[in-house]
Amino acid sequence: MIGVVAKLFVQEAKAAEFEKVFLDLAAKVKANEPGCIAYQLTKSRTEPGVYKVLELYANEDALKHHGGTDYFKAAGAAMGPTMAGRPEIEYLDGVE
Repeated sequence: MIGVVAKLFVQEAKAAEFEKVFLDLAAKVKANEPGCIAYQLTKSRTEPGVYKVLELYANEDALKHHGGTDYFKAAGAAMGPTMAGRPEIEYLDGVE
């Protein structure tokens, strides 16, 4: 199992636009990626403009598939203008 925590920095004035794009992406992930066990957007209570995506994949193939989908690439392009900085991505290995 592979976990991912993506810390995203969003311009506060564009938060609603970002959330709309991301939630559309999340719906597509949940509908089309059986290897994606969890894909949840969260918003920081203490850091304005900071979101974290909590992701859990069955295996490396499921993670690679996610990043290669057309809808993921399109969402990344649509979210770009809403961002306030580069994302910080942390990859985690499940302990079983």
